[in-house]
Amino acid sequence: MADNVEKLKEIIRKSRRIVFFGGAGVSTASGIPDFRSDDGLYSEEFGGRSPEEILSAAFFMLHTAEFYEFYRRRMIYPDARPNAVHRYLYKLEKQDKLRGIVTQNIDGLHKEAGNKRVYELHGSIRENYCVDCEAEYPLEKILHSEGVPRCDKCGGIIKPWVVLYGEIPDKYTMIGACREISGADTMIVAGTSLAVEPAASLINEFNGINLVVINKTPTSADERATLLIRADVEEVFRKIAEE
Repeated sequence: MADNVEKLKEIIRKSRRIVFFGGAGVSTASGIPDFRSDDGLYSEEFGGRSPEEILSAAFFMLHTAEFYEFYRRRMIYPDARPNAVHRYLYKLEKQDKLRGIVTQNIDGLHKEAGNKRVYELHGSIRENYCVDCEAEYPLEKILHSEGVPRCDKCGGIIKPWVVLYGEIPDKYTMIGACREISGADTMIVAGTSLAVEPAASLINEFNGINLVVINKTPTSADERATLLIRADVEEVFRKIAEE
């Protein structure tokens, strides 16, 4: 892997407009389990229901209390902190090399690390709103309530600002992500199997010079990659930071 790390360092050094496209593998080193590995969240069932069913918009509306029981137990990790990937990307943004982070993760760790240009395709657990009056609430409102959290202003149900199955990603987030990807000279795809649409198709907007893919398992972008690193993304970035 050492040779590939050196190649990646050289690509970063020469690049002027980098976009980072990340998935669940970016945050596993922070203690957040991934979804689609053999022992990931989606390999389990909960009361005979799959995570995909529980995390759907229909289930949220029809079984809100059950949704929140699962959501608090398996989707929120309040003690998670940014790891080497998040910290290095913050460094690149401060150098004005990193033009944007496009993430499928909902943990909010990129913003906690300090990055400003973050496109959260599937939303964030740190943002919540009342479905009736649209009053906004922080994550603490969910953590410090029991059962179905209710709005302090109108008593309406509070929903996480998270894209559930059956919902459409925010239009303006998608437009911003497409703009950054299409204008990048280097795109780093890391910690994602590229199995979820429409997020996975965003890489088709890239027409730059270097497409770097870092993932422990094969992805649909491997054949297009100018540099393919079959490894844990946090380990790769930790080595870059150390050197």
